[in-house]
Amino acid sequence: MSDALRRLLNTPTQGPAITPHVGVLTLHFQVYGCEDLKAKRKAFTPMRAVWGREPDLAVAETADLEALDCATWTIAALGTSSQQIQQRLDQVEKAVADRIDAPVLDVQLEIL
Repeated sequence: MSDALRRLLNTPTQGPAITPHVGVLTLHFQVYGCEDLKAKRKAFTPMRAVWGREPDLAVAETADLEALDCATWTIAALGTSSQQIQQRLDQVEKAVADRIDAPVLDVQLEIL
């Protein structure tokens, strides 16, 4: 262990520790009219381009990677309270429904 790390670990913390909360929103989409994976990826480009740049969100396609008729995307949010996470993921869910041209079949929300 380096001396700098040892000093950092031995330094008393100032103030109470903030415990981050994590929320995970999983969206299952029905995809129509995609003849290949390139067309499917193009349809979901805004998922990464818009919400992937937000500092409190992480966005990834998590399942159905090779399927042409469906897609599963997961958005993870980090915040200071579970209520804040719930509100943020509700906003994202509504924005996704407005921007992505694919019907949402199922939504799963989990606050950790």
